[in-house]
Amino acid sequence: MIIILKKGVPRAQINDFVKDVKKLGVGVQLNEGTQTVLGLLGDTSKINPRDFLVNDIVEGAERVSAPYKLASRSFHPEDTVITVGEGQEGVTPCVIGDGTTVVMIAGPCSVENEEQILSAARAVKKAGARILRGGAFKPRTSPYSFQGLGKEGIDLLLKAKKETGLPICSEIMDLAKIDLYADIDLIQVGARNFQNFDLLKELGHAKKPVLLKRGLSGTINEFLMSAEYIMASGNENVILCERGIRTFDTYTRNCLDLSAVPFLHKETHLPVLIDPSHACGIRWMVPELAKAAVAIGADGLEVEVHCNPEKALSDGSQQLTPPQFEELMTTLSKIAAVDDRTM
Repeated sequence: MIIILKKGVPRAQINDFVKDVKKLGVGVQLNEGTQTVLGLLGDTSKINPRDFLVNDIVEGAERVSAPYKLASRSFHPEDTVITVGEGQEGVTPCVIGDGTTVVMIAGPCSVENEEQILSAARAVKKAGARILRGGAFKPRTSPYSFQGLGKEGIDLLLKAKKETGLPICSEIMDLAKIDLYADIDLIQVGARNFQNFDLLKELGHAKKPVLLKRGLSGTINEFLMSAEYIMASGNENVILCERGIRTFDTYTRNCLDLSAVPFLHKETHLPVLIDPSHACGIRWMVPELAKAAVAIGADGLEVEVHCNPEKALSDGSQQLTPPQFEELMTTLSKIAAVDDRTM
């Protein structure tokens, strides 16, 4: 349920009203922007929205039918803007979701060695990427595939961060390893873990920006309920990432659901990114999907880049070379400019 307050209501009156609402046995989230909206959390089945209309400061009240509340735009009409990497000497913070910039997250699928990650970091920064990505712990379909360098991979990412000043993004797989991510700026929850509810709740306590990827067969409703788990535990810094879903066809690795971008922008206030690399799994197709993602209004992209993808230890077939990535960034800048945005 939401309660919309009239404009110009003094803070003291708002505070008193919130106290009265809480006496009904529900939690209250206060969202202030062009409108002041109170979101009621908990069991509101016995509360009649019309009862609030007798109060002079209330403009309207209505039930929210969606099962997700904190992630709903009804609860939070203004766009959520998230800053990644702030408050660190030598690191350039990155703002996601402000409507003026399309943020590029780029780097190799896996951290393989020091030379590889540093070379990739320099290359993506030169081309205009704002955040460096790299996998240290890898969820692989086969137990015989490269599983990542683990803690060594995290340490190498931090070294690349120190040299380039780029905030870093890396995927977490195991709740027990969360302490290793203390200096990771953007924690990624992959498709296979998007309904690992214990992990999601713990990331809610961490208060660090989270990049949440949609599951292989996850519905939009399930996707947003996973975001709700993080937010309900206290962390509102959630970024949604569409990375393709599984369909009956096999000509690409997955099927990119571009329609998710405008729908999520309408349904939620959270930033929405696209991962074209995992969506198709085919190098030559990645730029085409990336262009479509910017054109349809995505707040950012996550693209895999490797200096020698033919020798990559994981997902080499979908990783761009630095020259290909640089060319893509030039093209994307032109597309973004149509909507008065920059890369």
